[in-house]
Amino acid sequence: MVISYNGSKEVGQIELELWMQQQLDYEYSLLGLPEDSIERTRVKHEVHTRSARRLEELCFKKGGIYIKLGQHIGQLEYLVPQEYIKTLRESMLNRCPTSSYDQIFDVFDPVPIASASLAQVHVARTHQGQKVAVKVQHMHMTDTAAADYATVEFIVNTLHWLFPSFDYRWLVDEVHDSLPKELDFLNEAKNSVICMDNFRKLSPHIADYVYAPKVYWNLSTTKLLTMEFVEGAEVNDLQSIQKLGINPHDIARLVSRTFAEMMFKHGFVHCDPHAANLLVRTLPSSKRGIFGRRKPQLVLLDHGLYKVLDNSIRTNYAALWKALVLADANGIKENCLKLGAGEDLYALFAGILTMRPWNRVIDPAVDHLTIQGNASDHSELQMYASLYFPQITELLHKLPRVILLMLKTNDCLRSVNNALIKRPSVESFIIIGRVSSEALIEEKLSHANSLFGLLHVWLEDISLQARFFIMQVALWMLQFRSALAL
Repeated sequence: MVISYNGSKEVGQIELELWMQQQLDYEYSLLGLPEDSIERTRVKHEVHTRSARRLEELCFKKGGIYIKLGQHIGQLEYLVPQEYIKTLRESMLNRCPTSSYDQIFDVFDPVPIASASLAQVHVARTHQGQKVAVKVQHMHMTDTAAADYATVEFIVNTLHWLFPSFDYRWLVDEVHDSLPKELDFLNEAKNSVICMDNFRKLSPHIADYVYAPKVYWNLSTTKLLTMEFVEGAEVNDLQSIQKLGINPHDIARLVSRTFAEMMFKHGFVHCDPHAANLLVRTLPSSKRGIFGRRKPQLVLLDHGLYKVLDNSIRTNYAALWKALVLADANGIKENCLKLGAGEDLYALFAGILTMRPWNRVIDPAVDHLTIQGNASDHSELQMYASLYFPQITELLHKLPRVILLMLKTNDCLRSVNNALIKRPSVESFIIIGRVSSEALIEEKLSHANSLFGLLHVWLEDISLQARFFIMQVALWMLQFRSALAL
C-alpha cells in the first residue's frame, strides 16, 4: 500500500505506518488537555520527543536520502519543534551510519598504491568485476582547510611586513581559489570529461593518443573518486617505457604537443603535469612498426587543478611563444606588454619562460632556446634568480594569475622532457612554435570576413609552415652531426 507524497513521490508501508502512529500519538496524548495548560505543554514535549526518535529510527533504517532529509529537518531551527532539532541534529550530523568498503566494492586493498597531499589512491574491484582506482580524500581535509589557509596567509603577510621584497601574497590568493576546487572530487571528474571533449572537438588529430580514465559516477562523491584502473608506466620511467617498446622521443613529442594544444587551442589547461600524473601505455590496438616500436598513448591523471585562459590571454600567450621560438624581439616585447609584464620587465619575463638570458632568447640560431644542462648553465640560472629577485617578485604581481600557473606547468613539462631525453633538445620548442602558430592562424581565420582576408591568412600560414620545416631540417642536421661526433 502506498500514498502520494508532494504529488510525485511514493511513501511505502513503513512510512505510512509511522505517519499513522505519529498522528494517533498526538491526537490521543493531547486529547482533553486545555490549550494553554502546563500539563498539555509537558505532554506535547514528550510526544515531540517520541516522534522525533521514531523519525530518527526511520531515517537510519532507510539510509541515503532519508538521512539527508533528517539533516535538513535538523537545521530548520525556527520551523519545527526544538525536540526534533535536538534529536536529529545530534544524530544526523554526528552519528551517521558508515558503509564498509565491502558494501561498495567486492575487493578493496587497504594499502594505498599512491599518496599525495590531499588524498591517497587504492586499488579495488566493483561487484560487477571492474578493476578500479579509488581516490580517497585524507581525513579532515575540508575541516582544516580554512585554518591551514589562515596560517599560511599570516606567515606570508608577516614575511612581507618584515621583508617588503618578499611578496608572495599572490600565492596565498591562488591557494584560496584553487584549494576548494581540488577538494571537490566531482569537480575533478568533470574536468577530466571536459579535457577529453576538448581533444575530440579541437584537436582530433591527437585525440586517440591522449586518454583520461573513465569515471564511475555512481561510486563517486566529493571526497571519494572511483575511476577505471589504467596500467601504465610513469612518464619518466625509461626502463618500463623501453619494455613497452616505445621510443622515449615519441613520448616527449606527444607530451609537448598535448600541453601545447591545451594552452594555445583549448584554453583549458591541466596545471599539475608532474611525472606521477602522466602515465604512458601503448596505443590500444596499435601494431609494432618496422623497427619493433609501438605508438604511445598519454594517460592524464589528477584533474583537480585546471586553469581557464580567456580568449585574449590565450591568443596573446600563443603569440608570445611563437615569437620566442622564432626569436622575434618585437613580437616578444609586444606580447609581454599585452600580458602585463611592463616596459622594463618584458626581457625578464621572456627569460623566465625559456630559462635563457635575453641575448640567447633573440639569437636566430635554431637551438637558441636549448639548455645544455651543464654546471655552467645551472650556475648562470641561479645567478640570474638571485640578482633579479626583486624584479621577479614585481613581475609576478603584474602578470595575470593564470599565467603564473602556466609557469608552473612549463617547469613540470621541462622536467618531464629532460627525464625522457637525456641530452639537450630543441624539438619541444619547435612543437610549441608550430601549435601556437596554428592556434593564431585558426583565430585569424575565424575572424576573416573577406576572400582577401582569408587569402592573407593562408599565405601567412604557408610562410610559417615553411619556417618551421626549415627549423626542423636544421635540427635534424644538428642531431646527425652530434651522432657522428659520438
